[in-house]
Amino acid sequence: MNRRFLFLLLLLSPFSGAAQKFPFEFWHEGKMILESGDTLKGMLKYNMQDDLVQFQASSKLETYSARKILFFEIFDTVGKRYRQFYSLPYAVTGQYKAPVFFELLEEGKMTLLAREALEVRSYSSFYYYGAYTRIVLVNKFFLLKENGSIQEFSGKKNDLIELMGKKEDQIHKFIKENRVDFDNKYDVARVVAYYNSLFK
Repeated sequence: MNRRFLFLLLLLSPFSGAAQKFPFEFWHEGKMILESGDTLKGMLKYNMQDDLVQFQASSKLETYSARKILFFEIFDTVGKRYRQFYSLPYAVTGQYKAPVFFELLEEGKMTLLAREALEVRSYSSFYYYGAYTRIVLVNKFFLLKENGSIQEFSGKKNDLIELMGKKEDQIHKFIKENRVDFDNKYDVARVVAYYNSLFK
């Protein structure tokens, strides 16, 4: 599904007037380190669909691909937190690996990464005749292995616990006591952070 069609669906949605704004639609204060070693500071606007970052400082506006960037950091004006992204080789389709952006959520014995994506979902409503569609922002999770390989991971509770082996009972207790929401990427990161802390 192309982006123009996604945009039209959003406009035609009965709830488009109250449509959620996504973090990638805003400019954020931040910095990035280029492959050349240069550090740029200014306003950044990221696009994980196309793996691009726009950079604006004074009157200069430039666009950089993931091939040109090693790392960038923003203060997310939507989520009110700092976020870090790395350009890492990954085969999105097929076997060919190319640099793409991953957000670093937690680093340690288990390193958790994420990529944002847009999905069209169908909903039913008592206030609207029939079903309607809406574009939502979802996170796809990945694990960075010690050998540098990146493996996609569902982000689901049972799949995560299974990866944590002998720490299963402690993780179950942590999830229950903290009422972890597995639809929230930062809650998933909290579980991984706790797991990593058990090895310190």
